[in-house]
Amino acid sequence: MEFNSRKIFGIFIALSTGLLVVTIFFVLLIQAPPSNFVVNNDILTLVGKSAFQAFLSVIFSLFFGIIISWSFNRLNFFGRSLLVGLFAAAIVTPALVIGLGLINVWGRSGFINYMLEYFGLRPIGSIFGLHGIILAHTILSGAFVATILLARLNAIPSRALKIGQSLDLNAWKRFLVLDWPAISGALPALGSIIFLLSFTSFPIVLLLGAGPANQTLEVAIFSAVRLDFDLNSAVQLALIQLIICFTIILPSIFYLPNTIVAGMTHRQKWHDSKSIIIVQAIILSVGSLIFLSPLLSVLYDGLGQNLIELILKTSFWNSFFTSFIIGVLSALLCLTLALALSFAQVEIQNKYGKAALYLPIFAFMIVPAVVLSLGLFILIRDLGISSTIAAPFVLIIANALLALPFCVAILLPPIQAANIRYSKITKSLRLSGLRRFKSIEWPLLGHEIGLVLALAFCFSLGDLGIISLFGTDDFATLPWLMMRAIGAYRNNDAGSIGAVMLVLALLVFWLLPKITKRFSNAKT
Repeated sequence: MEFNSRKIFGIFIALSTGLLVVTIFFVLLIQAPPSNFVVNNDILTLVGKSAFQAFLSVIFSLFFGIIISWSFNRLNFFGRSLLVGLFAAAIVTPALVIGLGLINVWGRSGFINYMLEYFGLRPIGSIFGLHGIILAHTILSGAFVATILLARLNAIPSRALKIGQSLDLNAWKRFLVLDWPAISGALPALGSIIFLLSFTSFPIVLLLGAGPANQTLEVAIFSAVRLDFDLNSAVQLALIQLIICFTIILPSIFYLPNTIVAGMTHRQKWHDSKSIIIVQAIILSVGSLIFLSPLLSVLYDGLGQNLIELILKTSFWNSFFTSFIIGVLSALLCLTLALALSFAQVEIQNKYGKAALYLPIFAFMIVPAVVLSLGLFILIRDLGISSTIAAPFVLIIANALLALPFCVAILLPPIQAANIRYSKITKSLRLSGLRRFKSIEWPLLGHEIGLVLALAFCFSLGDLGIISLFGTDDFATLPWLMMRAIGAYRNNDAGSIGAVMLVLALLVFWLLPKITKRFSNAKT
């Protein structure tokens, strides 16, 4: 009975989420019927520019991730675990914060130009434009790639390393014989995910795009709704984006790698030559500087007198508590959905049933945030519901669903392992429901549950896509307040808001898994 109840609940969740995707698709289709579709040169140019930007982001992110993970895997130094953790935290770092940090470092009035002028050198050009967008994507996605690939490199068996060492493999031969086979299997899925995230990039392109020349479909949809209230054009762009995203993600939908844990952080027993060690140290030093400098600049600018002035404003506290409450509720909802779907995946034995359950889970990788927001916006309007009343519920549900694919990827492997190890004991003791979860699964999943809660909370905290169509003067989250401050040239306020978001995201990502693991009393 227990197994059936888990199946039924998981299938119900999968059908509900799938129905929501289908509903949004038909709402968009009704709003802009195919007979009204006009795919003109402007739209084709927009798609082409978006795809080109995303392609370059994939190339640079994969290259950055490969060389950083390779260097991390070889080097041992004080603070290595902390640095690995910071790279792992890139997935929850708000994109707006990275964008603002790049402006602080590389902008016309940024740190780099200040130093160049100080030494009498010619300043560099503006960070705004295609190169700025690609740099921001490379920092975020490249750190994400490095985290995934490091886990794979750390998982190379010790026996293989000993054999390679006995054969006196140099650094290049080891990479070809041992490292490349370990990491290459993850690259197609990672490339697809990065392309998808870059193709649908919203806050970074909005902040660094420097106008229509570099905008993505996501930004064009936002502009059509917020600036022109041209729903017909917005819906056409949204449907085109849905079709493209579906085509991109479908081939790799079943190969999504674990997205958070960097794996072992100890040094493996391998001796590189001194020249290679120097190269690795340079790569890691430069890569870490590129990755950390925007974050440090936001903290430096934001955690000072400007912060004191900001916290005296009522608008800040209203936005802070709105973001916090929505983030907490979104995280709890996402955890509930992820657990239900993961438990159902374990209990379903038929491979076609498993595949059918996967489709709704990863559907929200295909539906970008602004497209989801637009579909819900139109649906609410057609139902005659006030967007002001519906906005908090929309943000909670939408943010939970957007984080769901990543959270299932975290929970499913340990749940499968626990089921294999303890299924017989569970049956013999007739454990079911909450008793089974409390006695068997909770002690084993404490860390992963904390990761899921932290990830979903931070995704919600940094969201600009959903709030972009529902934000008002009276209803604002921290990213929306930050974007309004940037638009009004209140850079001091924007910097302090960014610093608060960054500190909160890093603290939650670091502390919450430790807290849940401790309370779970795991003894594994």
